[in-house]
Amino acid sequence: MSVLVLELRQGDVMVLNGAPIRFRTKSRIELTAKARFMFGKQILRPEDANSPATRIYFALQTAYIGTEDERNVALLRAQDLIEAFKGVTTSALAREILDKALAFAKADDCYEALKLARRIMRHEAAVLHANQ
Repeated sequence: MSVLVLELRQGDVMVLNGAPIRFRTKSRIELTAKARFMFGKQILRPEDANSPATRIYFALQTAYIGTEDERNVALLRAQDLIEAFKGVTTSALAREILDKALAFAKADDCYEALKLARRIMRHEAAVLHANQ
């Protein structure tokens, strides 16, 4: 059994198995079993999901750390958003990354899917910035 040690600062927020936790003091925790968790800047707030790529990320995030009911709906939402994004992007690499992200999510490896979704968010930001 592997153990994951996390050090969190006072005020940090962590979502663990769908439950948000705010740390009042600097804390060090050990996860000794498989858990669905995200913390800090990894967590996208709903109001910040305001572009196609961030909406994909938010759907994948919910598929990862949401409640059981939320996860199923969010995975379907992520699939729809990914297909829509792929339909309008001119980037073959972005389409390939999104296909991989969706495959990871469907295989219940949403953490890896989220890492790929962050790449798409950076791609989107670069394209939008270049067009301004």
